[in-house]
Amino acid sequence: MVFKRLVQIGRVVFIAKGKDAGKIATIVDVVDGNRVLIDGPSTGVIRCVRNLKDLQLTKFVVNVRVGQRTKKVKEAFDGAKVDQLFKQTTWAKKIAQKKIVSSL
Repeated sequence: MVFKRLVQIGRVVFIAKGKDAGKIATIVDVVDGNRVLIDGPSTGVIRCVRNLKDLQLTKFVVNVRVGQRTKKVKEAFDGAKVDQLFKQTTWAKKIAQKKIVSSL
């Protein structure tokens, strides 16, 4: 089986650990084999370097360039309607269901 979700510029990631856990962001630059620069202006994630162990790759890719500014990343992210598409996935529905169950 071929691995189809590659670490690439524009790949949308789900933040699994840390301060912004549960939010999605976009990879803007690859620092090295273990760290990437992410930005999520539409979801409240500030531009920062994160370890790939804290992130989970999604199937969505946004059309951005290497090191693109936050304003252009926001335009591309909102234009592709990634937030709405992610909420429709089974993965996001399971996360929402777990939040509901844990709050009971």
